[in-house]
Amino acid sequence: MKLAEANIQQTLNQLNARAVPEEHPVAAKFCDAFGEHTFFLDAEGLSIIEPAQDTEDKQTTGQVVKLASWLDATCTQLVVQEPEYTDTYVILERAA
Repeated sequence: MKLAEANIQQTLNQLNARAVPEEHPVAAKFCDAFGEHTFFLDAEGLSIIEPAQDTEDKQTTGQVVKLASWLDATCTQLVVQEPEYTDTYVILERAA
């Protein structure tokens, strides 16, 4: 899913990752390969956030889905993999 700027910042506050700017040339390639999403890069590779069920206290959450892993320790080349729904969740919006 494509995140609003506030949700991107909220996600970055919870993950050790960086968002791929929409205007970056690689963002268009990622969109062609994986669809319209906000993409995140971290030490493990390329991920997106998919909607998850709201928590009991009505917080909107997202689940981290890993799409590609780094080929080696230089982190310069990604290898696409089957989407992997991780055990990592982020709070996108807190209940009022």
